[in-house]
Amino acid sequence: MSHDHDHDHDHSHGHSHDHSHDNDHDHGHSHDHSHDGEMSMEEKLATLLSHWVDHNESHKDNYLSWADKARQSGLADIASSLREACRLSGEVTRALEKAKNALGKS
Repeated sequence: MSHDHDHDHDHSHGHSHDHSHDNDHDHGHSHDHSHDGEMSMEEKLATLLSHWVDHNESHKDNYLSWADKARQSGLADIASSLREACRLSGEVTRALEKAKNALGKS
């Protein structure tokens, strides 16, 4: 299944979030980060880090799901690589959560 992976943001990241995947979840959403005043760097980072953790975890789940499908299709090397991608994504999530937790201490 393909789905649109569009993210409409009211702030700039300097890159586009538009891309498609062959997976089993709906990931289209929008953000409205408008406030009466400018967001502080800490507020911006907290918002972004939460989004990145959730986004990364959804990809991690897909890697694992497709690893199982590849294994069942006799594609052991691909399954192994996808499991490795899942493991590495877990490390990325932990690094993002560490940064997010550090914001709470600043």
